[in-house]
Amino acid sequence: MNVLYLSWPCMASQYAIDTLEMDCGCNVFPFTHPDYELRYSDSFDETFQEFTASHHIDFCFSLNFFPLLAESCHLHGLKYISIVYDNPQVRLYSYRITYPTNYVFMFDSEEYENFKSNGINTVFYTVLPAKIEAYKKLTENGHFYDNERVSADISFVGSLYDEEHNLYDRMYQKLDAHTQGYLDGLLNAQHQIQGFDLIRPALTKNILDKIFAVEPYHPKQDSVESLDYIYASYFLERKLTSIERVRYLHLIGERHPVKLFTLNQNRTFPGVTNMGTTDYYTEMPLVFHNSKINLNFSLRSIHAGVPLRCMDIIGAGGFLLTNYQKDLFRFFEPGKDFDYFEDEKDLLTKIDFYLSHEELRKEIAHNAYEKACNQYSYKAVFTRIFETAFQ
Repeated sequence: MNVLYLSWPCMASQYAIDTLEMDCGCNVFPFTHPDYELRYSDSFDETFQEFTASHHIDFCFSLNFFPLLAESCHLHGLKYISIVYDNPQVRLYSYRITYPTNYVFMFDSEEYENFKSNGINTVFYTVLPAKIEAYKKLTENGHFYDNERVSADISFVGSLYDEEHNLYDRMYQKLDAHTQGYLDGLLNAQHQIQGFDLIRPALTKNILDKIFAVEPYHPKQDSVESLDYIYASYFLERKLTSIERVRYLHLIGERHPVKLFTLNQNRTFPGVTNMGTTDYYTEMPLVFHNSKINLNFSLRSIHAGVPLRCMDIIGAGGFLLTNYQKDLFRFFEPGKDFDYFEDEKDLLTKIDFYLSHEELRKEIAHNAYEKACNQYSYKAVFTRIFETAFQ
């Protein structure tokens, strides 16, 4: 089959293309257009129509969901398969998600169940795939790497979401003291609890009105997202993630050396070495494999799903220590395939324990890797997705 692959700057793009070509037997034709993120574009559809005709396209595919592509697929009667690996994803709230040509695979069970319970029958649930051969290929092909740079007792790879002029800080400084105090208390309360969303239900109409007055948001013409979704996901939960990641790194760095791989190379903490960025394909799998403990602190807007970062760690044969994520328990067993922490004290206790229990740590990492090889590889996950879309 010939597949139109929407090409845009995203993680795992090459893994997806390789899987479509080598494991699914597809001929992949990358498609690019400057308007791919827009909601309306005659130019996009004109280019799409010419492209699909000239390449005899059978179906379309993308990582994350794009309403404009969904529109063109619907107009021209082509299946559109998308795998969503980001959350939040405001584009999912476009009415175009209801088109029967869509097959939208979501990795967060809570988000999936929300859409499904509201009568959206074009959504499906999937675990994200683990690229289990990434580390193996790098080493077998004689890939040169700096062993000292990619080896660590403890590593964290991810954004700190502490950029200047972020949405939350821009909004917060305009609010009255009472509303600021309310939001401070809400973030602090959510920090104490994992696995249950306190933030969105606590955004009352009064609070939403005050936020809207200083930082107004208007949905796109084709969208139905609510204000509580936008302010919770893009403002508060992103801010809480930043607070937590910084706090955790401070705490751990006081007891153990940590290597931090992140975009902001100027951010420093006691005991934490900022290594700057790491390439997703050529270096990141080596970091995961060669770190004794790989930390995952999930973006708070991922309420239940297994983040791609967790699957990347497992796929490289690394040991994963993460915050609680409900969906992890669907696929892996804590204490056998990975481990999780419940609070700050538990995080430090687990780090101390696994640093001093090397054989157990290696056994757990190996168990998860073997399970991923057998059930959650790109080939296995894509095969199940294709069975759903083409049954």
